[in-house]
Amino acid sequence: MLPLIDPFGRTVDYLRISVTDRCDFRCVYCMSENMTFLPKSEVLSLEEIDRIATAFVRRGTRKLRLTGGEPLVRRGVVDLIARLSRHVASGDLDEITLTTNGSQLRKFASDLFAAGVRRINVSLDTLDPAKFAKITRWGRLEQVLDGIAAAKEAGLHVKINMVALKGLNDDEIDTMLAWTAANGHDLVLIETMPLGAIDEDRADRYLPLKAVRRDLETRHTLIDLIDQTGGPARYVRIVETGQRLGFITPLTHNFCEGCNRVRLTATGQLFLCLGQDDAADLRAVLRATEDNGILDAALDEAISRKPKGHDFVIDRTARAPAVARHMSVTGG
Repeated sequence: MLPLIDPFGRTVDYLRISVTDRCDFRCVYCMSENMTFLPKSEVLSLEEIDRIATAFVRRGTRKLRLTGGEPLVRRGVVDLIARLSRHVASGDLDEITLTTNGSQLRKFASDLFAAGVRRINVSLDTLDPAKFAKITRWGRLEQVLDGIAAAKEAGLHVKINMVALKGLNDDEIDTMLAWTAANGHDLVLIETMPLGAIDEDRADRYLPLKAVRRDLETRHTLIDLIDQTGGPARYVRIVETGQRLGFITPLTHNFCEGCNRVRLTATGQLFLCLGQDDAADLRAVLRATEDNGILDAALDEAISRKPKGHDFVIDRTARAPAVARHMSVTGG
């Protein structure tokens, strides 16, 4: 089968799959405290997710990442990973990874490793218990740190994702760097993304990472790396600690020119760009026919509409998100 190539010559070889929009946290930059989640009847079955993922692998996708919401609250998700790992065993897929808030890792870390996962990303914005409770609303820092320890014990490589929030955790970046270095974790800093209405104005929390980097360079030696993990992060090596530090900058320096990713929602909507609303309804195709040729044609049609770039902006005048849907709908 021919690979999936968009109108700008970019090969799409990375699929991010949201297996659920539900989450056991309510992070202030991600969603409102009182969320209305999707009816279960609208959510793809695990078998349907497998069929779509397999179609992408057949068309050259090399990396799958499962996201949410919180993917580990979806019943049967480890069984899904184990089934999808047949593509890794065959050599058709490089890896299956997972992004999680860490709350369920003590329970599932060993099972994830057994199912074929080797790398995970854990969202962790602070090491201060009170501040963690404020950011996540419903989370407990001790539970997440215990989960991260369990993941390390199970043999999983852990990358920490930290959303940099002005006036909230911007004074903790050095602390997080020291903690990740001591525990053998990579760290990725992320600018807040304007997706979905939340209970505060994102402009008040927006922290440009170019300013963070300038500040870090007053205390550390940063060497740019060419490392790629399939995602949008740009990496540096911190000479003093030897660790990798990544920057994801959708606002100060977008990463669209090399975008190789599309995102599948839990309801089967294929978003061609995180920062655009255009999507293809793959659930309708799945439920209308067993013909994989028609599914392949739907993938071709969708990728033919992949835009050149996103429209993310923190708008202080409109005071509204750039995109109406929440991150938990699209997947992190």
